[in-house]
Amino acid sequence: MRGGATISVIVPVLDEEARIGSRLAELEATPGVDEVIVVDGGSADRTAAVANAFPAVRVLSAPRGRGPQMNAGAAAAAGTVLLFLHADVSLPRDAAAWIAGALADPTVVAGAFRTWTVPDAGRSWLAPLLHLADVRSRITRFPYGDQAIFVRREAFARAGGFPDQPLMEDLELSRRLRRLGRVVTVAAAVRVSGRRLLARPIHSTLVMRLFPTLYRLGVPARLLARLYGDPR
Repeated sequence: MRGGATISVIVPVLDEEARIGSRLAELEATPGVDEVIVVDGGSADRTAAVANAFPAVRVLSAPRGRGPQMNAGAAAAAGTVLLFLHADVSLPRDAAAWIAGALADPTVVAGAFRTWTVPDAGRSWLAPLLHLADVRSRITRFPYGDQAIFVRREAFARAGGFPDQPLMEDLELSRRLRRLGRVVTVAAAVRVSGRRLLARPIHSTLVMRLFPTLYRLGVPARLLARLYGDPR
């Protein structure tokens, strides 16, 4: 990173034993990643044990919920840039270069990647439809968590971090950050697992299209979470 900036990657996890190892191996091989912090929300499987097998990775515990977990990771991070990565999202190898390019503009406080959704659990007749979900990442003004949001550390603090709410915590942070400066979407894409879309295609599509609009109209996040079911 130019100007001495450093990147801390924060990965909130809950029962991700099957995925966390490959994700951490990818991050180990990604140039420009200075620190990786995994924050476990009380997994019942071997997620924490798998993460602890990587000597360079810090493994923390926090109350369950992406917001509290990511805030705990941010508080422990040493980087000047915080990147929040879901366990089922894979960064491009040149992610640090894209981040550096975006943040070279001092008016930019945060950014995110486009998405490319893939059927990582085998073939599915729904696979061609997965990329309809990627259109949102190209047109939205407010990045979502699956876009690997990155943010200047001081801007994250000024925004108050992630709100303690069970759903739409990523959208709310994006709204707060836009009040502080520009939030950009870079041209590179992260690879996102299509597991939830493939498991519940109609439900997931309705949630993606309807819930953000309801939230912007003032419907409380806790009510939306009850309608959604377990967001994790």
